[in-house]
Amino acid sequence: MTPAIFAVGMVLLVGAVFVIVFVVFRPSHGYVALSRRRPFGGAERSPLTKFTDSTVGAVERVLAGGNKSPGERATLDQAGLKIARTDFIVLVGATAVVAGFVGLILQGPVFAVLFAGLTPILAAMYLSFLTQRRRARFEAQLGDTLTMVSGGLRAGHSVLRAIDAVAQEASEPTATEFSRVVNETRLGRDLQDSLNDVSLRMKSEDFNWMAQAIEINREVGGDLAEVFDQVGETIRERSQIKGTVKALSAEGKLSAIILMALPVLLFILIGLANPKYSGQLTGHPIGWMMLGIAVVMMTIGGLWIRKISDLKF
Repeated sequence: MTPAIFAVGMVLLVGAVFVIVFVVFRPSHGYVALSRRRPFGGAERSPLTKFTDSTVGAVERVLAGGNKSPGERATLDQAGLKIARTDFIVLVGATAVVAGFVGLILQGPVFAVLFAGLTPILAAMYLSFLTQRRRARFEAQLGDTLTMVSGGLRAGHSVLRAIDAVAQEASEPTATEFSRVVNETRLGRDLQDSLNDVSLRMKSEDFNWMAQAIEINREVGGDLAEVFDQVGETIRERSQIKGTVKALSAEGKLSAIILMALPVLLFILIGLANPKYSGQLTGHPIGWMMLGIAVVMMTIGGLWIRKISDLKF
């Protein structure tokens, strides 16, 4: 029996046990929650929960002993993940262990190290993807957001009340960002500082115009609703130009993704299909030297293509 067949069999066995325990033998009638059955006592924790809590606590103590960086928590906030930093680290670490174990079963220690090392890299790429998608949604909603704020100002509301109305009626992520501005302002922070933080967090030059317009209006006065209408029209025109630029540069970005991923995927597939063939490369120091040179050249080529396809305007 090959290791691949053994691994697939183990996965199917675990899935079958899960289905039998949680689907077939699950009681059909409703159940009363443990918190309602024991209103005056704490819920019993399973050994797995205790182990998880102790692991998270240990990671928190390690992070507390080091230098705290506000950007670490901000990274999760920008990605829109409502999860603690320690929980995310433990989750990535557990996934890396499982991936390394799978690689060890399939092909040995080389693939175990490869799978375990790729896990945090893929996690960082996933966070970057979520952050970019969230910022793109914020930019796409900004024109309608300015229209809503302008309508609230024309109705006689203050700037903060108009922002609060947008926080209640807008879609994500605008609703979350504007709710944060309202809450910070109610706690005593200056409105302009909160708006500047939003523009920095979302890296939105267009929203920075909105913040500057509010600041100028607070200093010299004027019809802020009319200013927002003009800014909103400018933002819509810029969005059309951005869409055109993205469509024209999509081919170069897709080529970069394919050229970067293809060698890695081929190396993994060849290693799974014919370990002896790839072992000629990984079993000699010259082979590892060639792999290192290939990684450096691929990194330089990827950065080069990214620089070419990332147009600034």
